[in-house]
Amino acid sequence: MTNLTAPRFTDADAAREHLEGLHWPNGPVCPHCGSAKATRLPDQRGRRSKANPEGAVRKGLVQCNDCRKQFTVTVGTVFADSKVPLNKWLLATHLIVSSKKGISAHQLHRMLGVTYKTAWFMAHRIREAMIPDDTTPMGGGGGVVEVDETFIGRTPGNSRMAIRNMNKVVSLVDRVTGRAASVVVFDTLSHRSIGPILAQHMADDAKLMTDGAQFYKVLGPRYASHDYVDHARGEYVRKGDASIHTNTIEGFFGIFKRGMRGVYQHCGSQHLQRYLREFDFRYTNRIACGVNDEQRANLALRGIAGKRLTYRRTASLAA
Repeated sequence: MTNLTAPRFTDADAAREHLEGLHWPNGPVCPHCGSAKATRLPDQRGRRSKANPEGAVRKGLVQCNDCRKQFTVTVGTVFADSKVPLNKWLLATHLIVSSKKGISAHQLHRMLGVTYKTAWFMAHRIREAMIPDDTTPMGGGGGVVEVDETFIGRTPGNSRMAIRNMNKVVSLVDRVTGRAASVVVFDTLSHRSIGPILAQHMADDAKLMTDGAQFYKVLGPRYASHDYVDHARGEYVRKGDASIHTNTIEGFFGIFKRGMRGVYQHCGSQHLQRYLREFDFRYTNRIACGVNDEQRANLALRGIAGKRLTYRRTASLAA
């Protein structure tokens, strides 16, 4: 259990030291040229302003001995150029990754003492950090991968809650590793729209496990095997072979839908993929897979490097 009064959640200097320990275990590395030759600089005072009449103090500054550029541990990350103290970033990250069904921007705004607009943007930046670096196909070596589709919310311009007007999501769960991957489908669900998703995320020698939808039967021969249960006939576990089921991915969808309906409630189609990444990340790195809350938060914090998300880009998607 993580102590939310730990120094890294209450003190910006401790938060910076924690980030440096995660990103620079062997000393500073320049984000501009990749050099490990660097010199730490004393605290620098910036220009005077109304908010800081004496000039804001910039801490944790490092200068590269090769390219001569200055940087801190947040340069080139989703935390770059933020005026929010680093300890609040670390606390927000921990709260998001440790909340099984997510935490709303309104709740973050109240707990962190920032505006709702800031909390909303922080949450999207943290979701950007959750984009997985591991692109290894699922099910390699004959592992079972469960695949299913679900529907949630409404597409823009549609007020009726009919399946044809809802957002379509296809998800995969690797039974062996527990890894999850989800994709929003903007086209009609068919073997043509789902095939490329499976090809991207599944190994050819994986065993495909689905329900009885016809498009999976078309795609099945591509993989080592294809088994399915016929939900239309009330079959959820194959009699005589308890391994043939889609209960794992149904459990994933249960968590996802409870979070989207009970916590986030309103999500535009343009943001749905980011929320899916959040649920994929937590599910892939859950306690059942040997990852506790603190380790999960550190994984997300390691993922901030090399990614950027500007407010203008995020806000334009909401327009």
